[in-house]
Amino acid sequence: MDIDEAVMLTQDMLSEEGSTMGELLGNFRKGVSRDLIGVPEWERILECAERLPITMGALPFGFELPLQSGRPEADFGVSLASGTRAAAFFERCARSDKSDETARAVTKLFRQMDEEGSSLREIVGRKVMLEYDIGSAKEGNRSFPGMFLRPGERPILGACGQADDVVGVVDALVSCVGWKLSNAEKVHVERAYLAQPEDTRMDSFGIFPSRPRSIRLAVMGFKSRRELGTYLRDLDWPGRFPAVEAVIARFSERVSIARTGVNVDVTEDGLGPTLGLTLIVKQRYTKDSRYWLDGLTDWDPFLSALGHEEIVVPEKLAALAGWVSRPTPLFGKSGQFLLLRGIHHIKLVISDDRLKEAKAYVFMVLSGAVSM
Repeated sequence: MDIDEAVMLTQDMLSEEGSTMGELLGNFRKGVSRDLIGVPEWERILECAERLPITMGALPFGFELPLQSGRPEADFGVSLASGTRAAAFFERCARSDKSDETARAVTKLFRQMDEEGSSLREIVGRKVMLEYDIGSAKEGNRSFPGMFLRPGERPILGACGQADDVVGVVDALVSCVGWKLSNAEKVHVERAYLAQPEDTRMDSFGIFPSRPRSIRLAVMGFKSRRELGTYLRDLDWPGRFPAVEAVIARFSERVSIARTGVNVDVTEDGLGPTLGLTLIVKQRYTKDSRYWLDGLTDWDPFLSALGHEEIVVPEKLAALAGWVSRPTPLFGKSGQFLLLRGIHHIKLVISDDRLKEAKAYVFMVLSGAVSM
């Protein structure tokens, strides 16, 4: 059974277990430390999840956990793919409720993916990821989630002449929320790709319709601090690179760093001042069949290194260390499921020339395609 068949089977099984992601998440509360997500914060996540179909549990979902914050808050992330039960739910919502901006945007994006000969589909496949600002929504309700695409089908590699692919994906993403890609944005996006050195990849594209307008690009695979510094200088990043270099140097003394990645925010004026830094201790490749599997101790060295940073809350870090678990069998009305939990990545956020945030992105994956 291939991955698509497994997802479809799992969605069918989940539809017999309940109707909303809120119901599904309710089953996992005991396994989520209150140091990571508190009681009222969990209720806010459930309120959001109650508006989403339970069939979304067949693709990865999880939380963004701010390790520097004393509050046990989190944002909520989910995935969905065109041609699935979850996609049909959003299509029905778009038809029945013209004010549902998220459903309209998702439906528009899927139409672009499903067009005959779609270049977007050839690059990113059929999947989109949504990130709901819940813990981080300090300025009122941000019901329109961030939207992300990953070029998992046709990787976008540095020095490989794929600027058209980059612009095409960005244009599809911004157009689905009613934005028009400006000439200045296009120039800066192209420049961000063309400056990439060989053997790096454009890992994801994101927009946040409820935040000030920007286009987030994640570029992964820098082999050295010098290579990363050259890249940021070529793009006229307005921050001070020595601040970035100091963070990388501290971690390099404590743990082996295989590669480095950055998140940059592209605006009409160029790159924004905030930089997301990902120190890669385990290479992940989207099409690897073991992409979502972590060894139980894979993250221990990095978490130990992170514990030396003053901004990190020790109780949260200790709770995070217990998030990764062995594949766990679960039994429902429709049969047996397998639950995987792990840490996808940890992002260090640098702004005002210092490390200000450390965010852990943790996931859960359910599959009904398991043999007894």
